[in-house]
Amino acid sequence: MDGVNRLGYLERTVMNVLWERGEPLTARDVGRALAGDRDLAHTTVMTVLDRLAKKGLLARQRDGRAWRYRPAASRETYVAELMLNALDQTRDRDAALARFARSVTGEEARVLRSALDEIERGRGRGG
Repeated sequence: MDGVNRLGYLERTVMNVLWERGEPLTARDVGRALAGDRDLAHTTVMTVLDRLAKKGLLARQRDGRAWRYRPAASRETYVAELMLNALDQTRDRDAALARFARSVTGEEARVLRSALDEIERGRGRGG
């Protein structure tokens, strides 16, 4: 996912369809999934999918005359990349991390502690 950036509303909506379905979809499949949300021209859906593929957010494979699209990474990976990119915007990563840590809920802090403990245990085994 080179150059991870924030997605526009339509790009995010398309990505959400693909993340939620969990299987490669054609532009027509995506358009049908979006039909309840908004009425989009097929060419608009194809353009958004092509743009997301060029950004590295989608992988695609031929299926006859159509392309089937799937996310290049999970939603969680995408969000983690956004967070890392945000940290790259500051001159003081430590301060930004400390501020972030103070803003999470107790449950989120528990999840972070657990993940950090797991990383430390892995390093202790030579990992």
